[in-house]
Amino acid sequence: MKTMRVRSPQRQAPKASAARVQAGKANTRTPPFGGRAQGGPSAGNNSSSSPRGAAASAPCASSVVSEAAASCAKLDQGSAKDLLGGAKAFIFDCDGVIWRGDKLIEGIPETIQGLRDAGKKLIFVTNNSTKSREGYLKKFLSLGLEISAEEIYSSSYAAAAYLKAKNFPTDGSKKVYVIGEVGIMEELELAGIPHFGGPEDASAKITLGKGVKMPHDEDVSAVIVGFDREINYYKIQYATLCIRENENCEFIATNRDAVTHLTDAQEWAGNGSMVGAIAGSAAREPTTVGKPSTFMLDDIADQFKIDKSEICMVGDRLDTDIMFGQNGGLKTMLVLSGVTREETLLSEENQIHPDLYTSKLADLL
Repeated sequence: MKTMRVRSPQRQAPKASAARVQAGKANTRTPPFGGRAQGGPSAGNNSSSSPRGAAASAPCASSVVSEAAASCAKLDQGSAKDLLGGAKAFIFDCDGVIWRGDKLIEGIPETIQGLRDAGKKLIFVTNNSTKSREGYLKKFLSLGLEISAEEIYSSSYAAAAYLKAKNFPTDGSKKVYVIGEVGIMEELELAGIPHFGGPEDASAKITLGKGVKMPHDEDVSAVIVGFDREINYYKIQYATLCIRENENCEFIATNRDAVTHLTDAQEWAGNGSMVGAIAGSAAREPTTVGKPSTFMLDDIADQFKIDKSEICMVGDRLDTDIMFGQNGGLKTMLVLSGVTREETLLSEENQIHPDLYTSKLADLL
């Protein structure tokens, strides 16, 4: 039987309001800053990500003619001025907007400084749960960007904030089993929530034989599934047993992104593949706390004391970033510096239309 290890809390993380537990409910979108109402599919807790476009932007093919072209405007000097005049805060996705891999996208330092000089609040969000906020802070600083940890909101932090909002016990009476990497473990530890699994189960194996039954901890009351490059059959089975057999055990996904970018050479299977494995074996859909669910946005708005009507969401993915903004009633701007191509955005098949789009964030100033 595998020895379970529960970590003790070190310092307190910011509290999340219990009123924000309603994660994933899509809101009716009212167009801020005088923009027009947007259509597109809604997304809640259980949104699955659809395949993305290629990793680099490309010119729109001349043959692309669709109603989508009339539904989202290309950023120009006038619309940029209107956006800057109406938005008091900007929420930025990171990969594809701020950087690609380990390289900053052109004009980012100057744009961030310009927005700060204009008095804008800046929040950097990511569905990547492999790092904690402190871990992401190190990346920002290594790239020469002066960002505070409080301005970073990762899906690993969202998972811990969600449990705190639900008053998850910190006395050891209940525990969390983690499929994921160090980011989730660090955020749970900061929140004082007992947990185990994650990297420490990377080499765990099951030896099968006649009559073998795998034991599991009956005090596990939540399973968090985040991106895990060392996922294995032991982790899948352990999580499945906890969800299926422990009374009222929560099943939480940090995100359901179909793909991720481990290298700039190609797209790689994302956390959606890992969440899908557990959802299939446990016969249950998870609560998703990352984009495009509304929990993350509700928590950001509460922490930063920002009215949602004064926020603009900037991202490179239609089905997470832009849908995330639309679900919360935000102004939305798509940048073509990440995974979405202009021809994909303007195609007849696409049903998710941002208010504005442009080639890169630096076009805003």
